[in-house]
Amino acid sequence: MIQFASRLQTVEEYYFSKKLREVSALAVSGKPIINMGIGSPDLYPPTSVIDAISKGLNAPTAHKYQSYQGLPEFREAVATFYDNNFKVSLNATNEILPLMGSKEGIMHISLALLNEGDKALIPNPGYPTYTSVTKLVGATPVYYNLQESENYQPNFSELEKQDLSKVKLMWVNYPHMPTGAKSTLETYKQLIAFGKKHHIIIVNDNPYSFILNNEPQSILQIQEAKDIALELNSLSKTFNMAGWRVGMLLGKADFLNQILKVKTQMDSGMFYGIQKGAIAALQESNDWFKKINTVYQKRRALVWQLAKKLNCTFNENTAGMFVWAKLPEGKTSEKMVDELLYDKNIFIAPGTIFGSRGEGYIRFSLCVPEEKIEEAISRI
Repeated sequence: MIQFASRLQTVEEYYFSKKLREVSALAVSGKPIINMGIGSPDLYPPTSVIDAISKGLNAPTAHKYQSYQGLPEFREAVATFYDNNFKVSLNATNEILPLMGSKEGIMHISLALLNEGDKALIPNPGYPTYTSVTKLVGATPVYYNLQESENYQPNFSELEKQDLSKVKLMWVNYPHMPTGAKSTLETYKQLIAFGKKHHIIIVNDNPYSFILNNEPQSILQIQEAKDIALELNSLSKTFNMAGWRVGMLLGKADFLNQILKVKTQMDSGMFYGIQKGAIAALQESNDWFKKINTVYQKRRALVWQLAKKLNCTFNENTAGMFVWAKLPEGKTSEKMVDELLYDKNIFIAPGTIFGSRGEGYIRFSLCVPEEKIEEAISRI
């Protein structure tokens, strides 16, 4: 009998991988499904991006292996983007590591930092991949609770009470997914101080800064942040390039050089044309953000109507491409999701997939055309 690795017993197939098969099967059977569950942008990237990849296809080196560290001009574009938008200075030579999407970076960082028996601090609620990857590398997830009453900011008093002796890594994600809570520079300052005090690497996962957010921030804005912090970012949401798989890891050269040891075993460089498209995206003016946020504002206003129809409550001062809504008393997340799916042919995400603190909440995606959201409202 073939026996698979025991590490697979620590994780399950990603929720959306399983649930979307069920949703697709319902659609194939003729059900008029409206999918509001997953944050996969339905809008197009900038025209300049499509043009750049098209031209890149004919470059003499386009179809060869590319550098593990990406094109120099791609790293320069990232550095300029961070300088212009966050006032963060990055050395394009050694402080920027291109990734096949930031999700890849979660695995690379974990493999580079965590040994069996080590621990990682993970937000609850939070992105489920932090937990899965931690378990896959043989480390132990340690959850820190995020409270709605505290605007989903870390409670440092509670963190200090924990046994942190084996904690090597802390995952942070602002603007926060799934709640949309924005961070503050004061939170980032406290995180840097906490990381330095306990010798814990702080990793901020930052793909939602420019979606419905007038004040984008980076943890690297904090003085001496590079001493203890890394930042993941992505073009998936900011420029509607989720399927392109373009991300980047930013931080001190010493840290990135260690993570590069892992990355070089995983891929053979990013396709040339995609890098050229990414450069074009990063060089777009801020008018691009205004354009897509005008669309998301209209969609969000409609989703708020839908949430109210379901007797949910929510915070209007959030960022990102989701609406995190609290269910009325007596309703559980997965029960509500199944009721909407089977009775109304509407699919949304249950809060429980983001951790135990997600019970009693549901998450709506804004990656749905206005007419579809209006149709969902009419079905309730």
